[in-house]
Amino acid sequence: MRILHTMLRVGDLQKSLRFYTEILGMRLLRQMDFPDGEFTLAFVGYGDEAHDAVIELTYNWGVSKYELGTGFGHIALGVDDIHAAVERIRARGGEIVREPGPMKHGTTVIAFVADPDGYRIELIENKPAG
Repeated sequence: MRILHTMLRVGDLQKSLRFYTEILGMRLLRQMDFPDGEFTLAFVGYGDEAHDAVIELTYNWGVSKYELGTGFGHIALGVDDIHAAVERIRARGGEIVREPGPMKHGTTVIAFVADPDGYRIELIENKPAG
């Protein structure tokens, strides 16, 4: 078994696609409309769905906002240079909600960015091998 995708419901598909592709640098892998069900699915990611886990953005037509609830935490992305990644995201209009720094009770360097619907994306600095 392997993880295929994580699904997020979004209130403005075009705004979300811009965030995940232009700000986080993912690619739009495929998009499909389902008129009978009144929803659109868009899959974004850094690699091919055949080998990599991706994010499924689900837009239910006519629904512009969701309550995020308390069960979902975040999606995590590994980055080589967290400070450069944060500056790149900020320069592209992304909202940094936690500046880079060590995680509580640990030494791993993390930061958080919010997507247009308020979902949190954790950036984790990759530690050099050795």
